Amino acid sequence: MGEIATQVLLGLPWTLAVTALALLIGVALGMPLMLARSSRWLWLKLLSGSIITLVRSIPPIVWLFVIFFGIGSGYFRISPFTAAVIGLGLISSAYMAEIYRGALLSIHSGQAEGAAALGLHPVRVWIDVIMPQLFRVALPAMATFAIGLLKDSAIASTIGVPELTFQANAQSMATYRGMEVFSFVAAVYIVISLPVAWLSRDLDSRMRAKVSR
Repeated sequence: MGEIATQVLLGLPWTLAVTALALLIGVALGMPLMLARSSRWLWLKLLSGSIITLVRSIPPIVWLFVIFFGIGSGYFRISPFTAAVIGLGLISSAYMAEIYRGALLSIHSGQAEGAAALGLHPVRVWIDVIMPQLFRVALPAMATFAIGLLKDSAIASTIGVPELTFQANAQSMATYRGMEVFSFVAAVYIVISLPVAWLSRDLDSRMRAKVSR
């Protein structure tokens, strides 16, 4: 089993890379999407809302197929890894936008109004008053989503990314020890997910402590 485990773990860097890059895209693009969704301009609100709904309504595996087999085959070459990062990144941005929006709605509008009354520039109000609270409120949901994204990264195996599930499937077919192989992969996912959950709780506690001072 040792050699099999070694071969399976060759996919771990790919799994972590896909998850981290897709989450990074989601964190970055989710913010402007959220701002557009919360805009006072109706057309911008409807456009961003339609994009979020569309992205979330289509299964992740379909997005990966569209990007890799559709765009990648018909227009320009895209590697399996790039297609997986782009696809899961776009999905992450839609979900992160809703996470941000939920966190924003939980912040009382009087705080921004009070900061503005003290003469703070709107940009400083957003950076100094709104953003710290927004990220604190959104942190638990972000961690939960990150763990879900880690598991969803397994679908990258369907387009040829040699991540954990891809390597496990290859070893399962080569050794006919599928139960052992996939049980090992399940354990690896658990080992990765637990520190993320612990870290999010620790950060949340630290941020709450700072706010309460």
